[in-house]
Amino acid sequence: MPLFDVYPLYNVTPVAGKDMLVYDENCTEYLDLYGGHAVISIGHSHPKYVEAVSNQVKTLGFYSNAIQNPLQVELANKIETLSGCKGYELFLCNSGAEANENALKLASFKTGKSRVVAFKNGFHGRTSAAVAATDNANIIAPINAQQKVTILDLNDIEGVKVELEKGDVCAVIVEFIQGVGGLDQATAEFFEQVDKLCKANNTYFIADEVQSGYGRSGKFFAFQYYNVTPEVISIAKGMGNGFPIGGILIHPDIEAKHGMLGTTFGGNHLACAAGLAVLNTIEEENLITNVNEISEYFISIAKTIPQIKNIKGRGLMIGLEFDFEVGELRKKLIYEHHIFTGGASNKKLIRILPPLTIKKEHVDQFFEALKKAL
Repeated sequence: MPLFDVYPLYNVTPVAGKDMLVYDENCTEYLDLYGGHAVISIGHSHPKYVEAVSNQVKTLGFYSNAIQNPLQVELANKIETLSGCKGYELFLCNSGAEANENALKLASFKTGKSRVVAFKNGFHGRTSAAVAATDNANIIAPINAQQKVTILDLNDIEGVKVELEKGDVCAVIVEFIQGVGGLDQATAEFFEQVDKLCKANNTYFIADEVQSGYGRSGKFFAFQYYNVTPEVISIAKGMGNGFPIGGILIHPDIEAKHGMLGTTFGGNHLACAAGLAVLNTIEEENLITNVNEISEYFISIAKTIPQIKNIKGRGLMIGLEFDFEVGELRKKLIYEHHIFTGGASNKKLIRILPPLTIKKEHVDQFFEALKKAL
């Protein structure tokens, strides 16, 4: 049976990985500066991660959410401790799209409204309401387009005010650092005014931290650079270091009701073991400190390369923008220099989303290759 052909594929077949490196079937070594869409947070095959997942699958890999699962409580407490989001409650699911879907559903349930405000170049997933809130007409089917979504420009605070005062908006959803869209950020004033407008108009402010969360921005969450209090925070990608897990953090003022949200696989024992291994490693290895140190070093070198016209993002969520489309450059980096990087909807931008374990020697290796490729 052939695979349904929806992915344009590079001619590379990884079969093994260790920390920052992956190896193909010919034992060729590649430096991974993309982490499989920012998923690999603590490095490929981290020994503590492998041990935790292996031990859990030997005992109990799965049972449904109809029973007690202390691992979920342990994971929730660990997230609260490391993130500083005191009092928030956790609902676990399987992916970023599902996290945003549940965030939007919760906002609609609780406000009694149905319209969503999202932003140009935003990406929130490929499921029903999440994809409708994504600014890409090519991935929105007619069944998704039935959702009521208004797309505004980032920093258009007057537009947000006008839309919220119409009284039918359940949620404003935003990436504090845009991922697929190209690492753009709004101003602090914009984010903080949106938060105030949401509070004044019975509208939920949803922080999409699917890509920027778990320390990647240099703080546990990117919204923590600003004076805002999201009602809901969505998380996924780096949460499980490759094991499918997602979730939403829900403000303590929001009351739960049995049956309001649900999932079969979300928060299963194996997923929780993976999630705990990630958080324990982030804490024990001071990886958020490493994010900030390596980011500063990376950007300092990037500023010396004249072909790089703009540097976007924060932490280890970095965009390098050129004055030409970078598709061929990225192919050179993969096939000639054996380095994985990421693209964006901005065709002139390379996304750098490495494991948080990256060291200065890896940064040096990248820039040496980039200069040769240029």
